[in-house]
Amino acid sequence: MIKLGVSGALGKMGGRILALAAKDEDFQVVLALERISHPEIGTKVSGLDVVSSLDAIRQVDGLIEFTSPEATLEHLSYAAKYKKAMVIGTTGFTEGQVAKIVLSAKSIPIVFSPNMSIGVNLFFELVREAASRLPQEYKVRMSEAHHVHKKDAPSGTARLLLDLLRRERRQQEIDIKSLREGEIIGDHDVIFEGPLDTLKFSHSAKSRDIFAHGALEALKFIVKKKSGLYAMADVLKRSR
Repeated sequence: MIKLGVSGALGKMGGRILALAAKDEDFQVVLALERISHPEIGTKVSGLDVVSSLDAIRQVDGLIEFTSPEATLEHLSYAAKYKKAMVIGTTGFTEGQVAKIVLSAKSIPIVFSPNMSIGVNLFFELVREAASRLPQEYKVRMSEAHHVHKKDAPSGTARLLLDLLRRERRQQEIDIKSLREGEIIGDHDVIFEGPLDTLKFSHSAKSRDIFAHGALEALKFIVKKKSGLYAMADVLKRSR
Protein backbone atom coordinates (compact mmCIF):
# COMPACT_ATOMS: atom_id res chain seq x y z
CA MET A 1 0.00 0.00 0.00
CA ILE A 2 1.30 3.45 -0.96
CA LYS A 3 1.46 6.05 1.79
CA LEU A 4 0.14 9.18 0.10
CA GLY A 5 0.60 12.84 0.90
CA VAL A 6 -1.45 15.57 -0.80
CA SER A 7 -0.25 19.16 -0.91
CA GLY A 8 -2.92 21.82 -1.28
CA ALA A 9 -5.26 19.42 0.49
CA LEU A 10 -7.99 22.03 1.00
CA GLY A 11 -7.97 23.16 -2.63
CA LYS A 12 -10.31 21.87 -5.33
CA MET A 13 -7.77 19.48 -6.81
CA GLY A 14 -6.47 18.37 -3.43
CA GLY A 15 -9.98 17.54 -2.27
CA ARG A 16 -10.69 15.39 -5.32
CA ILE A 17 -7.37 13.54 -5.02
CA LEU A 18 -8.13 12.75 -1.39
CA ALA A 19 -11.65 11.59 -2.22
CA LEU A 20 -10.51 9.26 -5.02
CA ALA A 21 -7.54 7.93 -3.05
CA ALA A 22 -9.88 6.97 -0.21
CA LYS A 23 -11.67 4.62 -2.64
CA ASP A 24 -8.47 3.12 -4.03
CA GLU A 25 -7.12 0.14 -2.09
CA ASP A 26 -3.59 0.88 -3.35
CA PHE A 27 -3.41 4.03 -1.19
CA GLN A 28 -3.29 4.96 2.45
CA VAL A 29 -3.61 8.73 2.82
CA VAL A 30 -1.28 9.82 5.63
CA LEU A 31 -0.69 13.53 4.99
CA ALA A 32 -2.96 16.48 4.17
CA LEU A 33 -0.64 19.44 3.70
CA GLU A 34 -1.57 23.13 3.43
CA ARG A 35 0.15 26.48 3.64
CA ILE A 36 0.67 27.75 7.16
CA SER A 37 -1.50 30.85 6.52
CA HIS A 38 -4.56 28.84 5.51
CA PRO A 39 -7.46 29.62 7.91
CA GLU A 40 -8.46 25.94 8.14
CA ILE A 41 -5.12 24.59 9.34
CA GLY A 42 -5.87 22.14 12.15
CA THR A 43 -9.26 21.10 10.81
CA LYS A 44 -9.86 17.65 9.32
CA VAL A 45 -10.20 16.54 5.71
CA SER A 46 -10.86 12.91 4.78
CA GLY A 47 -10.35 12.04 8.44
CA LEU A 48 -6.87 13.63 8.61
CA ASP A 49 -5.67 16.70 10.47
CA VAL A 50 -4.61 19.39 7.99
CA VAL A 51 -1.02 20.36 8.79
CA SER A 52 1.58 22.82 7.54
CA SER A 53 4.77 21.17 8.79
CA LEU A 54 6.93 20.22 5.80
CA ASP A 55 8.86 17.73 7.91
CA ALA A 56 5.68 15.61 7.80
CA ILE A 57 6.67 14.74 4.21
CA ARG A 58 9.06 12.20 5.71
CA GLN A 59 6.11 9.87 6.52
CA VAL A 60 4.84 9.51 2.92
CA ASP A 61 5.95 7.29 0.05
CA GLY A 62 4.93 9.96 -2.44
CA LEU A 63 3.57 13.50 -2.54
CA ILE A 64 1.07 14.83 -5.09
CA GLU A 65 1.40 18.56 -5.70
CA PHE A 66 -1.12 21.02 -7.19
CA THR A 67 -0.21 24.38 -5.63
CA SER A 68 1.89 27.38 -6.70
CA PRO A 69 5.37 27.24 -8.28
CA GLU A 70 6.95 28.71 -5.15
CA ALA A 71 5.22 26.28 -2.78
CA THR A 72 5.98 23.36 -5.07
CA LEU A 73 9.72 24.09 -5.06
CA GLU A 74 9.73 24.42 -1.29
CA HIS A 75 7.96 21.07 -0.91
CA LEU A 76 10.24 19.55 -3.53
CA SER A 77 13.28 20.38 -1.40
CA TYR A 78 11.79 18.35 1.46
CA ALA A 79 10.80 15.49 -0.84
CA ALA A 80 14.41 15.40 -2.06
CA LYS A 81 15.71 15.59 1.51
CA TYR A 82 13.65 12.58 2.57
CA LYS A 83 13.98 10.72 -0.78
CA LYS A 84 10.25 10.69 -1.55
CA ALA A 85 8.58 10.37 -4.95
CA MET A 86 6.68 13.40 -6.22
CA VAL A 87 3.96 14.06 -8.78
CA ILE A 88 3.88 17.71 -9.87
CA GLY A 89 0.77 19.05 -11.58
CA THR A 90 1.45 22.69 -10.72
CA THR A 91 1.78 25.03 -13.72
CA GLY A 92 3.25 28.50 -14.35
CA PHE A 93 6.92 27.72 -13.69
CA THR A 94 9.72 29.88 -15.04
CA GLU A 95 12.62 28.26 -16.92
CA GLY A 96 14.78 28.63 -13.83
CA GLN A 97 12.20 26.89 -11.66
CA VAL A 98 11.88 24.04 -14.15
CA ALA A 99 15.66 23.64 -14.02
CA LYS A 100 15.40 23.05 -10.26
CA ILE A 101 12.82 20.30 -10.83
CA VAL A 102 15.09 18.68 -13.42
CA LEU A 103 18.00 18.82 -10.97
CA SER A 104 15.94 17.26 -8.16
CA ALA A 105 14.96 14.39 -10.46
CA LYS A 106 18.56 13.21 -10.34
CA SER A 107 17.97 12.12 -6.76
CA ILE A 108 14.23 11.30 -6.57
CA PRO A 109 11.56 10.07 -9.03
CA ILE A 110 9.27 12.83 -10.34
CA VAL A 111 6.35 12.88 -12.75
CA PHE A 112 6.08 16.45 -14.01
CA SER A 113 3.27 17.41 -16.36
CA PRO A 114 1.03 20.45 -16.88
CA ASN A 115 -1.89 18.08 -17.46
CA MET A 116 -2.34 14.81 -15.59
CA SER A 117 -5.28 13.54 -17.65
CA ILE A 118 -4.69 10.23 -19.44
CA GLY A 119 -7.12 11.39 -22.16
CA VAL A 120 -5.28 14.66 -22.72
CA ASN A 121 -1.98 12.86 -23.11
CA LEU A 122 -3.50 10.58 -25.75
CA PHE A 123 -4.78 13.81 -27.36
CA PHE A 124 -1.14 15.01 -27.45
CA GLU A 125 -0.11 11.87 -29.31
CA LEU A 126 -2.86 12.27 -31.91
CA VAL A 127 -1.99 15.95 -32.48
CA ARG A 128 1.70 15.09 -32.81
CA GLU A 129 0.91 12.41 -35.41
CA ALA A 130 -1.22 14.82 -37.45
CA ALA A 131 1.38 17.57 -37.21
CA SER A 132 4.14 15.26 -38.44
CA ARG A 133 2.19 13.85 -41.39
CA LEU A 134 0.11 16.71 -42.78
CA PRO A 135 1.74 18.90 -45.48
CA GLN A 136 2.92 22.39 -44.58
CA GLU A 137 0.06 23.88 -46.60
CA TYR A 138 -2.18 23.00 -43.65
CA LYS A 139 -2.24 26.00 -41.34
CA VAL A 140 -2.48 25.38 -37.61
CA ARG A 141 -4.37 27.31 -34.98
CA MET A 142 -5.19 26.60 -31.34
CA SER A 143 -7.65 27.70 -28.70
CA GLU A 144 -7.92 26.96 -25.01
CA ALA A 145 -10.43 27.91 -22.33
CA HIS A 146 -10.32 27.67 -18.53
CA HIS A 147 -12.09 29.06 -15.48
CA VAL A 148 -11.62 32.68 -14.46
CA HIS A 149 -9.44 31.69 -11.47
CA LYS A 150 -6.65 30.25 -13.61
CA LYS A 151 -3.66 32.59 -13.51
CA ASP A 152 -1.50 31.43 -16.41
CA ALA A 153 -2.50 32.06 -20.02
CA PRO A 154 -1.88 30.24 -22.25
CA SER A 155 -2.30 27.26 -19.94
CA GLY A 156 0.50 24.79 -19.27
CA THR A 157 -1.32 22.25 -21.43
CA ALA A 158 -1.59 24.73 -24.29
CA ARG A 159 2.10 25.60 -24.00
CA LEU A 160 3.01 21.92 -24.21
CA LEU A 161 0.82 21.55 -27.30
CA LEU A 162 2.42 24.63 -28.81
CA ASP A 163 5.91 23.25 -28.18
CA LEU A 164 5.19 19.93 -29.86
CA LEU A 165 3.52 21.66 -32.83
CA ARG A 166 6.48 23.99 -33.29
CA ARG A 167 8.85 21.02 -33.29
CA GLU A 168 6.86 19.34 -36.07
CA ARG A 169 5.90 22.50 -38.04
CA ARG A 170 9.13 24.46 -37.76
CA GLN A 171 8.39 27.06 -40.41
CA GLN A 172 4.84 27.88 -39.39
CA GLU A 173 3.40 30.58 -37.20
CA ILE A 174 0.79 29.07 -34.90
CA ASP A 175 -2.03 31.25 -33.63
CA ILE A 176 -3.33 30.58 -30.13
CA LYS A 177 -6.32 32.10 -28.35
CA SER A 178 -6.93 31.89 -24.60
CA LEU A 179 -10.28 32.38 -22.87
CA ARG A 180 -10.92 32.66 -19.13
CA GLU A 181 -14.62 32.38 -18.39
CA GLY A 182 -16.91 31.04 -15.69
CA GLU A 183 -15.93 27.67 -14.25
CA ILE A 184 -14.63 25.96 -17.40
CA ILE A 185 -12.42 23.10 -16.24
CA GLY A 186 -10.34 22.87 -19.40
CA ASP A 187 -11.04 22.88 -23.15
CA HIS A 188 -8.36 22.57 -25.85
CA ASP A 189 -8.72 22.62 -29.64
CA VAL A 190 -6.10 22.18 -32.35
CA ILE A 191 -7.25 22.86 -35.92
CA PHE A 192 -5.39 21.99 -39.14
CA GLU A 193 -6.88 24.07 -41.95
CA GLY A 194 -6.08 22.74 -45.43
CA PRO A 195 -7.13 23.87 -48.91
CA LEU A 196 -9.56 20.97 -49.28
CA ASP A 197 -10.45 19.92 -45.75
CA THR A 198 -10.17 20.77 -42.06
CA LEU A 199 -9.04 18.49 -39.25
CA LYS A 200 -10.01 19.38 -35.70
CA PHE A 201 -8.75 17.72 -32.52
CA SER A 202 -10.55 18.59 -29.29
CA HIS A 203 -10.44 17.67 -25.65
CA SER A 204 -12.92 18.91 -23.05
CA ALA A 205 -12.61 18.09 -19.36
CA LYS A 206 -15.95 17.34 -17.68
CA SER A 207 -14.57 17.01 -14.17
CA ARG A 208 -11.37 17.67 -12.24
CA ASP A 209 -11.46 13.97 -11.44
CA ILE A 210 -9.64 13.25 -14.72
CA PHE A 211 -6.61 15.15 -13.38
CA ALA A 212 -6.90 13.64 -9.89
CA HIS A 213 -7.18 10.11 -11.32
CA GLY A 214 -4.19 10.72 -13.59
CA ALA A 215 -2.10 12.02 -10.70
CA LEU A 216 -2.83 8.92 -8.65
CA GLU A 217 -1.90 6.69 -11.58
CA ALA A 218 1.31 8.70 -11.99
CA LEU A 219 2.27 8.08 -8.38
CA LYS A 220 1.64 4.35 -8.77
CA PHE A 221 3.97 4.47 -11.76
CA ILE A 222 6.94 6.12 -10.04
CA VAL A 223 6.69 5.29 -6.36
CA LYS A 224 9.19 2.41 -6.52
CA LYS A 225 11.60 4.04 -8.94
CA LYS A 226 14.85 5.39 -7.54
CA SER A 227 15.10 8.63 -9.51
CA GLY A 228 14.33 10.24 -12.85
CA LEU A 229 12.10 12.79 -14.53
CA TYR A 230 9.00 11.35 -16.17
CA ALA A 231 6.05 12.72 -18.13
CA MET A 232 2.47 11.52 -18.37
CA ALA A 233 3.41 9.95 -21.72
CA ASP A 234 5.45 7.46 -19.69
CA VAL A 235 2.47 6.75 -17.43
CA LEU A 236 0.26 6.32 -20.49
CA LYS A 237 2.60 3.65 -21.89
CA ARG A 238 2.38 1.76 -18.60
CA SER A 239 -1.44 1.81 -18.62
CA ARG A 240 -1.72 0.14 -22.05
